[in-house]
Amino acid sequence: MTNRRDFLALSAAALSASALPARAGTPMHVHTAPSCGCCHAWADLARVRGYAVNVSELTDPQAEKAALGVPLELASCHTVEAGGYVFEGHVPFEALEAVLRDRPAVVGLAVPGMPMGSPGMGDDPAARYDVIAFGGDAGAGRVFYRAGTPEPFAG
Repeated sequence: MTNRRDFLALSAAALSASALPARAGTPMHVHTAPSCGCCHAWADLARVRGYAVNVSELTDPQAEKAALGVPLELASCHTVEAGGYVFEGHVPFEALEAVLRDRPAVVGLAVPGMPMGSPGMGDDPAARYDVIAFGGDAGAGRVFYRAGTPEPFAG
């Protein structure tokens, strides 16, 4: 028999679980640069959003990124594998989640370099930088998302 306290705790847990988006529990492998704090900060933000995050250190970053299809000119500090896509650098979760939801014919998204204000680099929603889709229909790269703008998704 369930008492009132157990019932309320179970109800709260069920309500919390139902409020989580479909991404909850989505496996995500984050390949980090050795000793990089912002890589781990990005991974922590992914965990907060409900992703099941596994972290490992890159041993040969250039070769490992190339093997995953990341163009050298789009490289950043960490590389993420999730849902059959590659996400390079400080990709905002809105863009990442749009790819996982809509399943475009691209290899992945990249935020070259380490823009201040991006997730893991200060987390400023007003920070402006471009997110580039690469591979597949995007070819060598095209703007997919413009962070910090009123209409972030590029046409």
